[in-house]
Amino acid sequence: MYRREALHVDSSPTAEARRCDEKKLRVFCQQLAETYRLDQIVFVCIGTDRSTGDALGPLVGSMLEDKGCPHVIGTMPAPCDATNLKLRVQDIPEDKAVVAIDACLGQLVNVGCYLIAEGPLQPAESVGVELPAIGDYSIAAVVNEPGVKPYWSLQTTSLHRVMCMSKAIANAIIDAFEKTQCNPKS
Repeated sequence: MYRREALHVDSSPTAEARRCDEKKLRVFCQQLAETYRLDQIVFVCIGTDRSTGDALGPLVGSMLEDKGCPHVIGTMPAPCDATNLKLRVQDIPEDKAVVAIDACLGQLVNVGCYLIAEGPLQPAESVGVELPAIGDYSIAAVVNEPGVKPYWSLQTTSLHRVMCMSKAIANAIIDAFEKTQCNPKS
């Protein structure tokens, strides 16, 4: 990786995921923008367009791409999901920092919150699929609570919640980089 400065959103000294609201998500993204140039980051936006809850990643990816972010894997037209994740990420250059973005299921009290980490996330963990951990940094959006069948929980997740959380993540990233370096498309 190019640079590995730690980002500290709160006083937590660990690299474990920390629950946060949109305000702290924006601080996290601003610190990324102060640490890396936009062309030094690859955003890996995990999910599929075939499930309401799991569409968060590709929605964020499409929004980032539309705003001119140069390195985005996982968009609505070309999702990065369980079927192609390994293939899609194998060519990421070693000198790029990876920010993984995904939806997740969690306790009811956490629904609507974000989990940020100075480390990887484990895609598809809530639905019992084993995929490699990905990311030097990660943002997960808790879109729903798990049910007896996690796939059903993702299928029945509020589209409104997913859209709002997707926009919040994309806007936090774009706004952070616009302040210092991003020239978004008109």
